[in-house]
Amino acid sequence: MLKPQETVLVLVDLQARLVPAMHEREALIQSAVRLVRGAQVLEVPILHTEQNPAGLGPTVEEIASLLTGSPLTKRAFSCCGEQDFLDALQSVGRRHVLLAGIETHVCVYQTAVDLLAAGYDVQVVGDIVSSRTQANRTVGLTRMAAAGAGVTSVETALFELLGRAEGPKFKEILAIVK
Repeated sequence: MLKPQETVLVLVDLQARLVPAMHEREALIQSAVRLVRGAQVLEVPILHTEQNPAGLGPTVEEIASLLTGSPLTKRAFSCCGEQDFLDALQSVGRRHVLLAGIETHVCVYQTAVDLLAAGYDVQVVGDIVSSRTQANRTVGLTRMAAAGAGVTSVETALFELLGRAEGPKFKEILAIVK
């Protein structure tokens, strides 16, 4: 079970020049916004990466406008191939990773496998991963699950993190998911 004090949200490469090519891109961004807002309510730290931002642009504005930290730039497909990412992940001190982003079958997949190999519990947020084709998205999700990652959704993750249907945080989360 996910607990806020043990979880970090990692958003992979949700960038301005990549997102337009993704399958179901509007739903992808809407779901990412909901999860970021929910993570903030529940005080879950958020790390976000940008693959070669000079070529692929910054994080899309809908998400970037909600984030406080600077993006972690990378050239490796796996976030774990960058020391800055590994240092940031270690500094938050969380062993449960909610993983979301693009592309499912490349950067998200390779990051998930590397995190699992390093002993992290990985939950891939199925409604916030995409690829240029549905087939590649499916391949990525299937391979991550076979490697040992869990697959969740925005609502499942938020209500799992919340744990109880009471209090002000419950009301805030309810407003976010509706």
